[in-house]
Amino acid sequence: MRKFLVILDDSRECLNAMRFAAMRAAHTGGGVEVLAVIPPDEFNHWIGVGEMMREEARERIEVHYEVFAKWMRDRQGVEPELVIREGQPVDEIMAQIREDPEIGVLVLGAGTDKKGPGPLVTQLTKNAGGLPIPITIVPGDLSKEKLEAIT
Repeated sequence: MRKFLVILDDSRECLNAMRFAAMRAAHTGGGVEVLAVIPPDEFNHWIGVGEMMREEARERIEVHYEVFAKWMRDRQGVEPELVIREGQPVDEIMAQIREDPEIGVLVLGAGTDKKGPGPLVTQLTKNAGGLPIPITIVPGDLSKEKLEAIT
């Protein structure tokens, strides 16, 4: 089965990327894999404190994921899977793509502010020619109705 890989983070544009991935998966018989990356710099503390912070980060990710997963199950009939990795976000995204041959499309949300589309979109599009899969970039300000129309 072809899976849409979508990145879970705290950005506003993440919502539209999740919606797009779920709707496309529902319409094409695919799946959704949600990747959350915990940056290593969050744990540069004493070992005990770092371990506790790592666990808290995982719990926050799982709660955040469940909101999207419930919507995907209830509204789109798609059962997403969650993958949590630790490291530099771009490196971990690339590693996940290389390690999971079922991933067919990377879905990213683009920010709408004047700073640009966001660091992931900027960094990954620079390397797009070397990716083994296409990238779909979803504008962060598309309405639900427009997303439904294009998926």
